[in-house]
Amino acid sequence: MLAVAALAPGCAPNDDRARPVAGQQAPQTSPARALAAYAARLRAAHAARVAAAKRWGLRRVPLTAPPPPAEKPRIGTRAGFEVDDHRERDLPPVFTTVPTRHKVVFLTIDDGAEKDPAFLRMMSELRIPYSAFLSDYLVRKDYGYFERMQRLGVTLNNHTLRHPYLPALSYARQKREICGMQDVIERRYGKRPVLFRPPYGNYDQDTLRAAKACGIRYAPLWNEEVFADRWEYREWDRELRPGDIVLSHFRGRGDWEGTMRDMARRFLDKVTAEGYAVARLEDYL
Repeated sequence: MLAVAALAPGCAPNDDRARPVAGQQAPQTSPARALAAYAARLRAAHAARVAAAKRWGLRRVPLTAPPPPAEKPRIGTRAGFEVDDHRERDLPPVFTTVPTRHKVVFLTIDDGAEKDPAFLRMMSELRIPYSAFLSDYLVRKDYGYFERMQRLGVTLNNHTLRHPYLPALSYARQKREICGMQDVIERRYGKRPVLFRPPYGNYDQDTLRAAKACGIRYAPLWNEEVFADRWEYREWDRELRPGDIVLSHFRGRGDWEGTMRDMARRFLDKVTAEGYAVARLEDYL
């Protein structure tokens, strides 16, 4: 009877111990519950990626990239890619690979001609990061498409106003091309880029001087290029390396034997099969 009497107050419907006292904090979630909730979120996220991979026709579920490095790697210009007085003038580094020990690669997409809404859905559902390098003469046909892309977390970078062969232009004209695109992206999308890719990958000292004057800090090129129907390589051994930058383009059936979704499938199937995850380039700079 004493035991029952002792337990009875804890069972009463009006027991004040079941509610926080005024001025006191409510009990915190236990570490075990927090861990279980975190594990449940991870399982749900993985299940969503498995379903998305199946829905978009991938052979395997894409690998998840490690967290971005707390200490960013030092980015220098690749040997043989320097211009005169590159270091002395502190010009933006030109590079094709980011120094990293992790098996990650970076997808970058140029120009802006093709504006496929299904591609946006695909990459969003698969949670694949990529970086866009845009030219205004193509983007202006649908600024809203790239605004939707930006809302999905894609950084919009500079690829000049009209996509000219820059070394054929004077310094002043190169600066107009680069600074002009800086202005367009800032006006339309609210942020001035710090990444610039010269059209065709061609540049000279004036290009990099103009880019620096326009606020550019980095000039990434690429080590591989992926199309809807094939890959192309800069290196003789035709192999991916940790930190490689991969180029593609906003193109469709008018230019390719396939769609941007076909390109994304070809890209993801290869990098996943070789044990690589796709990371966000800007997170490493």
